[in-house]
Amino acid sequence: MEDRQELHPKVEKSFELIGKKWTGLIIYVLMSGPKRFSELSEAIPALSRRLLTERVKELEEHGIVIREVIADRPIRSEYSLTQKGIELGNILGPISKWAESWVHD
Repeated sequence: MEDRQELHPKVEKSFELIGKKWTGLIIYVLMSGPKRFSELSEAIPALSRRLLTERVKELEEHGIVIREVIADRPIRSEYSLTQKGIELGNILGPISKWAESWVHD
């Protein structure tokens, strides 16, 4: 029982992070590979650019997403999942399969 009490705050923190609106969808989109900010924005058109910026920064802070600056002209940024993010995406993947079967418009 002691192990469960120690695990609870970590589980709670995890669900709090992935439960935020748009977070899971951002991870889902990045599972297909690195994306520029504009590509993320186009993939999730209902998500405002301001909130996308906020969520991506939060995912960076948690080590789930990494931002790479590409020194082309013009300079651009690309976002991709870290190993931690890929593992989380692999867990979230079955949710999309469940949604296809059970969630109706």
